[in-house]
Amino acid sequence: MNETLSLGRIAGVRVGLHWSVLVIVALVAVALARGRFPAAHPGHSAAVYWGLALLTALVFLGSLLAHELAHAVVARRNGVQVDGITLWMLGGAARLHDEAPSPAAELRIAGVGPLTSLLAGGLLAGVAAGLEALHASGLVIEAFAWLAAINILLAVFNALPAAPLDGGRLLRAYLWHRTGDRLRATRGASSAGRALGWFMVVTSFLAVLYGRDLSGLWPALIGWFLIAAATAEARQAEMRSLLRGVPVSRAMTPDPVTVPATATLTDFLAEGPFGHYRHSAFPVLAADGSVSGVLTLRRVDATPPQARARTLVHEVMRPLDEVVTAAPEEPLLDLLPRLEASPVRRALILDEGRLVGILTIADISRALAWPATSTARGTAGPRHGRPEEPKET
Repeated sequence: MNETLSLGRIAGVRVGLHWSVLVIVALVAVALARGRFPAAHPGHSAAVYWGLALLTALVFLGSLLAHELAHAVVARRNGVQVDGITLWMLGGAARLHDEAPSPAAELRIAGVGPLTSLLAGGLLAGVAAGLEALHASGLVIEAFAWLAAINILLAVFNALPAAPLDGGRLLRAYLWHRTGDRLRATRGASSAGRALGWFMVVTSFLAVLYGRDLSGLWPALIGWFLIAAATAEARQAEMRSLLRGVPVSRAMTPDPVTVPATATLTDFLAEGPFGHYRHSAFPVLAADGSVSGVLTLRRVDATPPQARARTLVHEVMRPLDEVVTAAPEEPLLDLLPRLEASPVRRALILDEGRLVGILTIADISRALAWPATSTARGTAGPRHGRPEEPKET
């Protein structure tokens, strides 16, 4: 889940918002301003209800952020690099660069999330009780009570033993400790996640069908997300297992076709698609032979036809500082997260500044599709040409 708006760094962790977070803010605000607040404490103006509802929704987002920050901080203390945190429609996600090094570390990283939400719920409940003792506004007390309840509910739900919930991580830590097999443990937690997801989907649709209550669609949406996320987590674990210990040089395509930086786009287009240039992205070389960037067909296509004869390749290419680079001996698993996040969806492989290869998502997919026995023996399969390449911008 890529961020739409960056909030900077908190405790050294990059934090951002996805546009879909507006959905949860709107849903919470509407539910409180049009439902819970007027029902519990009638007699206030609509502006008061809406103002307090929006403030409560923002505090709720803050509690979600605290939950994810707790994961990130504990992960870093256990030697796991954190790429960032993104808040979105169904909550938040801390993006961990690596896996936990041990079952104990997994237990600590996963367990701190529900614990943080539980502590937040207890603190907010204490504030609500204190305000009631001081005979404060009942509407304000209601807001704190709702925040306390939703955080406790969040803690309980996240503790369910099903991936990708925190409880699924706890289950994986337990299975990993018991079997000594991280992949087997991940499969078990993912199966539990899919089972919980299907249970939520089926029961929610039954509630809508027989109870005629459309609010049941919300649990169904969460259940569907659990199914998809648990399945993706299992696939990612399988991929990590296959790629562990494989260097970039084993999956890359060596000696890629390059483009001179001083060529015009017209000259470039004259060579394809049946000539020299048959792919969709090309490393660009400066006059001294050094790599200066990557030219994509999408950038060429965005240039008006009448301007291509006077437009040079280096004027429309992506400069090298916007392109993922790696060394041939770098572990493929370390490169993969950067490759997936790159808009170009490929990496240039440099050996002491010299271009030696190019790596795409399709290259990795091809290696993963090759029989596991060949991968285990240290071969990545035949290299009879490049597979279809992913789209880039």
